Amino acid sequence: MTGRPLRSLRDGRVVAVLLVVALAVVVLLNQFAPTRSAYSATVTNSTNSAATAPYFTCGAAALADASGALFAYDLDEAAGSRTAADSSGKNAAGTYQGSMATTANPGACTRDGGTAYTLNGSTSFVSTPRSYANPTTFSEEVWFRTTVAGGLLIGFGSNQVTTSGQHDRQIYVNTAGQLVFGAYNGATQVITSPKAVTDGAWHHVVSTMSPTNGMRLYLDGTLVASNSAFKAPENYTGYFRIGYDTISGWPGAPGNFFFTGQMRYAAVYSTELTATQVANHAAAGR
Repeated sequence: MTGRPLRSLRDGRVVAVLLVVALAVVVLLNQFAPTRSAYSATVTNSTNSAATAPYFTCGAAALADASGALFAYDLDEAAGSRTAADSSGKNAAGTYQGSMATTANPGACTRDGGTAYTLNGSTSFVSTPRSYANPTTFSEEVWFRTTVAGGLLIGFGSNQVTTSGQHDRQIYVNTAGQLVFGAYNGATQVITSPKAVTDGAWHHVVSTMSPTNGMRLYLDGTLVASNSAFKAPENYTGYFRIGYDTISGWPGAPGNFFFTGQMRYAAVYSTELTATQVANHAAAGR
């Protein structure tokens, strides 16, 4: 009879030890187990600072470098409009010549909203209001889309509206569908993009020229061709033209000089855009 209480006491101690060990295991597991939380968080940008970044939209990109702009056309007016508004602040609005149609929901500069200018390949182009005396440092910029191998995107000519007798500083699409940037000074000098751009996709092109770096051609934010040896275009007073002027006599020139397709944000600067600026302008439209 005296053995039972001792056995019960011993059993109780075993149970207590087991409970202590189990509790220690639970504590260790909780200490080293991954922490999980039911908390959630929401990030709020109350000032919408992304939308006001210098290169968030095509319009903002042009304004970021507008100190050197001669003009900057959004080309998003309603169909039938005659005036291409100048967003550079230089009061150099252009004039839509011939047919002026539009394309809704373009795939370029989508954050800007609005439509794209549609050129019919026979009468459509934009003329600029004032002449410039022999620009030797400049940058030309256009967003465009086409499936047609041929036509002038932007250039410089001695006449405001009619066919120019003198013409250079031109970006055009050749018969192989490549982009060509050409200047003239006793002989034609051209640089050409390796790839064709007649795939129906939106592309961004910039040409630059200066007495320091010569000729450069950028496509979709990347330098694709250059000629540092040719630094001076032909000396004359002329007008910048968008969508049409003669390119007769230039390498790979098509029979039809009118551009066929859509355009957004055509601009000309009196400065040489840097590679970084060009890349920022291209990214703004994607």
